Amino acid sequence: MNRLRQVLDPFLLLLIATVALASVLPARGEGARIADMAADAGIVLLFFLHGAKLSREAIWSGAKAWKLHLATLGTTFVAFPILGLLIGRFGIVPQDMRAGLLFLTLLPSTVQSSIAFTAIARGNVAAAVVSASFSNLLGIFLTPLLVALLMQRSGSGSLISLSSIEGIVLQLLLPFVVGHLLRPWIGGFVTRHKSLLGKVDRGSILLVVYAAFSAAVVEGLWSKVSGAELLALAGLCIAVLTIILLFTLALGRMMGLSREDAIVLQFCGSKKSLASGVPIAGVLFPAAAVGPILLPIMLFHQIQLMACAFLARHYGARADDKSNSE
Repeated sequence: MNRLRQVLDPFLLLLIATVALASVLPARGEGARIADMAADAGIVLLFFLHGAKLSREAIWSGAKAWKLHLATLGTTFVAFPILGLLIGRFGIVPQDMRAGLLFLTLLPSTVQSSIAFTAIARGNVAAAVVSASFSNLLGIFLTPLLVALLMQRSGSGSLISLSSIEGIVLQLLLPFVVGHLLRPWIGGFVTRHKSLLGKVDRGSILLVVYAAFSAAVVEGLWSKVSGAELLALAGLCIAVLTIILLFTLALGRMMGLSREDAIVLQFCGSKKSLASGVPIAGVLFPAAAVGPILLPIMLFHQIQLMACAFLARHYGARADDKSNSE
């Protein structure tokens, strides 16, 4: 049972239930307006808490292993987007799903799971904390910029308007900065109530997903997506993850990284954050387009957890065997 919980993310089950609820009982009319307002408030709260959680000491300590962090950021914001552009050239899935795949490749890395898997694999946990935190911090700026540059060129349309820029500043950047500036006064509270605030984080994401899929369902989402297309999308997500895992493995060897640092590069470099992707999509994209855009990241999220859980246990077992033999 414990192994099943490690592989199958309980939060993903809540996401699936939320999508099912939006599919059966989508918010319409005044209900849709209230759902959108609640989702916007959830995004503000989510990024406020992200800012309050980020330790300034972790930022400064990151300079010590700058080569590792540059390699991780390069994988996240350069190698991944290049792969997303290449896949977008193949018409295996509909255009809106290809746009979602490209958006997936522009997102920052995860924080919690990257650190957890690094610890299980007996990697450099301190470096993982810094790399994952840097990625999430830079993602607030880089992801919208990459969306503006790459999604327009790939034929997905120009998605950054004046209202989008305003939304980025007011819903993402400003709450994050305010939360971080208030950290000296609320940091202790955030740390003591980490479990409760984690539920607030996830509740905010579920609100955004419900509002997004409600709008998409009203626009006829499920009449436009077939089971075969969903299977093809899952296959593309598996292919993307496999290529990046092999790339980070080869890059770590080329750079001569220690085993512990190479694990950080692989786990932090191969992840994409659902927690960041959902609210950023809610700010950048039209309401009816957010549902299809989020399908790839929801699939990729579970696939990356399953694959990295297997790898982390494998690496950890090898490290334990080596330690026992010495």
